[in-house]
Amino acid sequence: MRIFANIELIKPNIMKKFILLAIICTVAAYCRSQQALWNNGVIVSPEINNNNTVTFRLNAPNAKSVQVTGDFLPTQKVKTPFGEFDAPGTADLKKNEHGIWEFTTTESLSPELYSYTFLVDSLRINDPANVYQLRDIASITNIFIIPGEQTEKYQVNDVPHGNVAKVWYNSPSLGLQRRMTVYTPTGYDDSKENYPVLYLLHGMGGDENAWSELGRAIQILDNLIASGEAEPMIVVMPNGNASQEAAPGETSNGMIPPTIRLPKTMDGTFEASFPEIVNYIDSHYRTKAEKSGRAIAGLSMGGYHSLHISKENPDMFDYIGLFSAAILPDNQNSSPIYSDFEGKLKTQFEKKPALYWIAIGNSDFLYDANKEFRKLLDDNGYPYEYHESPDGHIWKNWRIYLSQFAPRIFKPQK
Repeated sequence: MRIFANIELIKPNIMKKFILLAIICTVAAYCRSQQALWNNGVIVSPEINNNNTVTFRLNAPNAKSVQVTGDFLPTQKVKTPFGEFDAPGTADLKKNEHGIWEFTTTESLSPELYSYTFLVDSLRINDPANVYQLRDIASITNIFIIPGEQTEKYQVNDVPHGNVAKVWYNSPSLGLQRRMTVYTPTGYDDSKENYPVLYLLHGMGGDENAWSELGRAIQILDNLIASGEAEPMIVVMPNGNASQEAAPGETSNGMIPPTIRLPKTMDGTFEASFPEIVNYIDSHYRTKAEKSGRAIAGLSMGGYHSLHISKENPDMFDYIGLFSAAILPDNQNSSPIYSDFEGKLKTQFEKKPALYWIAIGNSDFLYDANKEFRKLLDDNGYPYEYHESPDGHIWKNWRIYLSQFAPRIFKPQK
């Protein structure tokens, strides 16, 4: 403060220099703060070009090799303890004179939500220029969307929106307080109407966050309902891992590592406990608490659960969707849930479900199991609807299946 006490005594030219210095210091400090905030602003990655090719960039001047891996690239076969799977391929980035590594896809990408990561000297890292990421079990990947007719359903558009809640319920049979994600459509809070319910189940290693985050279920339902393609409905996305309270890191167990090696996933425990979820929803929400007002669908393990829950409760669900579903348990499983499979299936179809919907990719590792199951249905004259798509056991297919299945339910069937 003493510097300014006798400011009138400072000569004008000195005063001008002082003010200029102060301005320079202020601007420099501002620029440093902006650099810290926008430290990757000079790198654009991914860049979606006009022809829907995509350019990836990474500033890594000291790296010896940089690759990108993602589901937009041709797949490669990978052997795991659970079988042989299609895994994302890789592509090499090239370093320019500024130390920036770059790769542009050779072909235009079709409209879809894609995921990717970088491999820097074989170390997997996320793209520091892209803040948009998702967790799939224990993998964190960046994402981007190629715009188009299909992906319009995955976007947050200027339409009325439903609400999403994380709901805890008590499961006496499992001895746990458990969490599920519940979507209520626009208009629910302001009406007195009762709504049909879709129970939407995730795959192995997933949790109650999977469909709302990886599957874009909220955006899909908002957009389909707004366009009139789907009926307004409640969507319940439970945690299908019977040993878990909720998603990893969001339970009393703390920040445990996510894994697919969880107990009680496909041993009949979750299927047996499922009516508790239905009873909770019917008692806490305005539902059409009848067979014609309920649907159940799921992917992979969730398809397996949907298959067995629906046959165990033939008067509970009128609409069943099996997305890349696992079908039968291994021979070591003695749960009564899986006994008399064909007899229970016969009872279910005698009660004439309104829609039995099966979809799978033509390179899915569960393709043969689904083919055998369809033969069983055909041999017995059980009606179902079948959809086959390209690609394998991937979220791309499951988002598409949901966007196809949701418009078919809770409507008179053709």
